[in-house]
Amino acid sequence: MKRLLLNCDIGESFGAWTMGLDAEVMPFIDCANVACGFHASDPQIMRRTVALATQHQVMIGAHPAYPDLTGFGRRSMACSPDEVENMLLYQLGALEGICRAEGTEVSYVKPHGALYNDMMRKPELLRAVMNAVIGYSPTLPLMLMATRDNSAAQSLADELGVMLWFEVFADRAYDPDGRLVSRDQPGAVHHDTEKVAAQALSLARGEAIGANDGSLLRLHADTLCVHGDNAGAVAAVQRIRQALEHLAE
Repeated sequence: MKRLLLNCDIGESFGAWTMGLDAEVMPFIDCANVACGFHASDPQIMRRTVALATQHQVMIGAHPAYPDLTGFGRRSMACSPDEVENMLLYQLGALEGICRAEGTEVSYVKPHGALYNDMMRKPELLRAVMNAVIGYSPTLPLMLMATRDNSAAQSLADELGVMLWFEVFADRAYDPDGRLVSRDQPGAVHHDTEKVAAQALSLARGEAIGANDGSLLRLHADTLCVHGDNAGAVAAVQRIRQALEHLAE
């Protein structure tokens, strides 16, 4: 069984404001999705996060977003495809500069928040994101949501020559199409450690999980996203990492 790569959104503090338990979660993940300054983070935090990931031999991914610090990148913005492509290139370049100073490099791209969701609904934005990835480096994988039917995204990636890593979530509820339930809906985010761990293991085994309408949903993925923004979440990450390694034995 192929072990899912464990990824986490990291480096989302800003100035004196702290978000997440980066130092606690970093030893247990494979991939760090590092905020690039548009929805969170700043140059000091970016460099500290990259250094921490390098210390733990964790792959560094760019986590670009709409320019929305106030809304933490969770609000859709009326950006044209050209604007989306250019803002991704800008954020990739910023993170790459810091990576080079720390003797490492950007290894993949995972858009954040509203941009991540918008690109899954709007083919023109997904094409813009893929164009940015290809323009920056044809070898960079793009992380995007695994849904019930990934054929359209895969077809576009094949056309443009982009490698895709399909992603599932341990702590989010799904609708019947395999899309994330909006955060403004009750039950959209799982907070119970046992429930998060159980969903992670089901996804890792390729088993069906329950959608929010009671139907069963099977998702095929390369990577599993977890969040480490509180002590309970960090404990869940530890349990998930141990379980994934056991499954792969």
